[in-house]
Amino acid sequence: MEKEISSMQKYLAEMLGTFMLVWIGPGAGVVAGIVGVKGLSDVLAIAMAFGIAVALAIHVVGKISGCHINPAVTIALAARGRFPWKDVVPYIAFQCAGAVLAALAIVLCVGAQASTTYGLGATTINEAVGITMSMGMAGEFIGTFFLMLVIMGVAVDGRAPEGWAGWIIGMAVVAIIITLGPLTGSSINPARTFGPYIGNLIYGGPNPWDQFGLVYFIAPIAGAISAVFVYDYIAGTSPEK
Repeated sequence: MEKEISSMQKYLAEMLGTFMLVWIGPGAGVVAGIVGVKGLSDVLAIAMAFGIAVALAIHVVGKISGCHINPAVTIALAARGRFPWKDVVPYIAFQCAGAVLAALAIVLCVGAQASTTYGLGATTINEAVGITMSMGMAGEFIGTFFLMLVIMGVAVDGRAPEGWAGWIIGMAVVAIIITLGPLTGSSINPARTFGPYIGNLIYGGPNPWDQFGLVYFIAPIAGAISAVFVYDYIAGTSPEK
């Protein structure tokens, strides 16, 4: 007989899952910079790394904590009554802790150049191609909206076929990053941005904190919350069903 999973086990699972995401995803961005991968190949390689990391994390810790590994997902599910509010703060705290530890682990593997030269794969709006704060907010809102819509359809809705959620969500992440990555870095996850920012704060890399609040925190959360309510409306589902 399996023992009931404790709250702390769930929190640690979220930390581990987010660690996997940030060490593999932004880590791939750092490595791509080191080996000189540029252009579309750079975007595709990083997008695939993120997508595979998400899929692996879902299959590893999904049965333990639900594998949110994203504060926007946690808050959106709670806002719709699909997740207890009492666990929201601990989930987010452990997600962010996992992201910070992963950023530090990237430095451990690559050296300080991971931060000072390659910014730990931190997200930032691409002002060089004319992206403004408002454009960045729109992109992060829409990207996270579509991510959460997929999560609702393949992982939350009880009618979804079993066994496919991890890889479908992972492929959604790949598609979103290919589109949004060159514009905002395609965070679609406040913890994913927070970890490298803290790592850069420690090791001297770039820290565009002025973008974090609106572009990488509020916009993704608003997008995820919107997606939960839209999905439940068009699918005819609710927390009780």
